[in-house]
Amino acid sequence: MDGMPPNLSGLLSRAAQRHGSRPALTGGDRTLSYAETDQLVTALAASLAHLGVGQGDRVAIHLPNCPQFVLSYFAVARAGAMAVPINTLLAEDEIAFILEDAGACVLITAEPLASASLPAFEQSQNTKYLVVSGQSGIPGAVSFDQLLTPPPAPPDFPEVASDGVAVIKYTSGTTGRPKGAMLTHRNLIFDARSCEQAILVGPDDVFITVLPLFHCFGATVCMVLPVLVGAHSILLPRFTGASCLGAIQAHQATVFAGVPAMFGLMLRASAEADFDIRSLRICVSGGAPITREVFLGFEHRFGVAMLEGYGPTEASPVVSVNPLQGPRKLGSVGPPLPGVEVSIRGEDRRELPVGEIGEICVRGPNVMAGYWRNPEATAEAIVDGWLYTGDMGRMDEDGYLYISGRKKELIIVGGMNVYPREIEEVIEQIPAVAEVAVIGVPDTLRGETPVAFVVAKPEQTVTETDVVNYCRERLAAYKVPSRVVFRDQFARNATGKIIKQVLAELV
Repeated sequence: MDGMPPNLSGLLSRAAQRHGSRPALTGGDRTLSYAETDQLVTALAASLAHLGVGQGDRVAIHLPNCPQFVLSYFAVARAGAMAVPINTLLAEDEIAFILEDAGACVLITAEPLASASLPAFEQSQNTKYLVVSGQSGIPGAVSFDQLLTPPPAPPDFPEVASDGVAVIKYTSGTTGRPKGAMLTHRNLIFDARSCEQAILVGPDDVFITVLPLFHCFGATVCMVLPVLVGAHSILLPRFTGASCLGAIQAHQATVFAGVPAMFGLMLRASAEADFDIRSLRICVSGGAPITREVFLGFEHRFGVAMLEGYGPTEASPVVSVNPLQGPRKLGSVGPPLPGVEVSIRGEDRRELPVGEIGEICVRGPNVMAGYWRNPEATAEAIVDGWLYTGDMGRMDEDGYLYISGRKKELIIVGGMNVYPREIEEVIEQIPAVAEVAVIGVPDTLRGETPVAFVVAKPEQTVTETDVVNYCRERLAAYKVPSRVVFRDQFARNATGKIIKQVLAELV
């Protein structure tokens, strides 16, 4: 990879050698230089090894955007293990499933998240250690801060090959259970390097990192990419339009990556207060389609280049983006990144002519190694080296990609992937529910939102409040239906399958 280090640990070490005294991370009032970050990663990796973490083990990271997340991510890589980032919005049962499926031996979390992470840890049969950042007071928990002091005899860390798995990133599945996409060191470094070539960032850039780092978009574009180029990353644990604009102003940030809902809320906040964000030169939008109104409104209001891109988790995740230098086409997600191929294919898996809509297929060094312990799903997703994304789109004569919709029934809520079946399986557990169907409908702020259609059992009663509260106890908040519509029966096709298009027309 053009002289790139073979793994994430080496990438950070290279940054420390080149940019040692320059700021790497700012979280709250604390800023770490690249040299300090590298030293703390080495200490944490040694402490994890002392706990028994070795090559090929899995370590779950359940943290918000903070220096501890970045230190954990790279320390796990340095120890030769695999990081398993966990969405901080998940409920305890969802966390427990990931811990068990991945076979994580350690769970790193933070005191404010303990209400979900502790019960999940207690359910797990494999997870031996709970590492907590902050004053937890949890009996038996290991203090994160104490792990930053290396043991007396630091180990020799293993050499990790570029094709070794660095991260298992769980993404929602059509069966309702998430699947772990195995992303290698080469996948992530290649994707970050190709992003660098497309959007032209360097060591003088300051990134606002408010995209969740447990999300592949945030991890690659706002964590791995800044380390690759030696840039400064400002970590924000939560998003509001005003706080994000304020952070850009305070830190003279130059790069911001977000999902469309963020740009819409920032536009709204800018109408209520003045912010000087003239330092900002690049905005990257991904995770869901951005509306023409928000795209043009943001460019006009702030005079900044908006670059829309596309990519699924299984592609590390960036596949394409409108380049900073060159044509930027409104409505397009740009040409493929350097070194990435995109093919539009029909049901027979043959490539379609320019302009025709088909399934978006991707090939390149950014395509995952497969799904963790799921060879059947891997064989279905990757055929002859091509990743079949399940997304539908077309290419124009200039090689620019346009997203048309989704072959799968995926709902994208504020950049987060939600599959209807996952919600349906929860609602089906309510005793008074006979049948349920969930669809995604357009939402002004979040892009899409889940709506549940429910048929109650004869002579039984269930209310919208019953359904919503039941879901809130078992699902992440963004997966909870925003509406529940009750029906006497569902329209079905000849094979008995519910015709969801009919439901979509109702709302």
